[in-house]
Amino acid sequence: MSDDQTPADSKLTSSKRRWAAEGKFLTGRTSRPEAERLPPGQHLVKNWPVLDLGQQPVVSTDSWRLEVRGLVETPLTLAWADFQAIEQSSRVSDIHCVTTWSRYDNKWKGVSTRDLLDLAMPKSEAAFVMLTSYDGYTTNLPLSDFAAEDAILATSWEGLPLTPDHGGPMRLVVPHLYFWKSAKWLRRIELMPEDTAGFWEKNGYHMYGDPWREQRYSDD
Repeated sequence: MSDDQTPADSKLTSSKRRWAAEGKFLTGRTSRPEAERLPPGQHLVKNWPVLDLGQQPVVSTDSWRLEVRGLVETPLTLAWADFQAIEQSSRVSDIHCVTTWSRYDNKWKGVSTRDLLDLAMPKSEAAFVMLTSYDGYTTNLPLSDFAAEDAILATSWEGLPLTPDHGGPMRLVVPHLYFWKSAKWLRRIELMPEDTAGFWEKNGYHMYGDPWREQRYSDD
């Protein structure tokens, strides 16, 4: 899919646009009680629900490429072997989806976002990141959040290769934000000086997406 294409509409896409307009799932809580682990309006699941925009791209590791572009000293184009040659890291984290499910203690393996940034060397004016996936999906977040200590470019979940329906062969995981910010099937990371809305952010969802502040939808 080329850069100027956008993800296809699906029943879920239409529903989530409606939820944003209606403010669905909001509880009105504005603070996090001390020692509480589950964000407001969320419920725990044992499985891992599959949500996408109605299509799941088939990306083989032979053809897979990851580009890092924009405000970096060293632009990168990594093949799968290049990516696997970077130091591999492990993380354990909770994840929280804007559709109200949360799952505790997910075990990931892959490349730390900080290790990738060490290779690309962001320029001083870089402040935000735009992520683009193989299905045309885009989402934005501050560079500081992309570089969080527990953020990882995951290729493995619970000891097994990440499956295509969950974003394999590689997806981003930024646990402290709603999971729509953790792009599946990631193929391009662009560092930018200013924030720019991605797909859901253009469709009524919050530009940042903090689950503890219930930033599900746009303030506009």
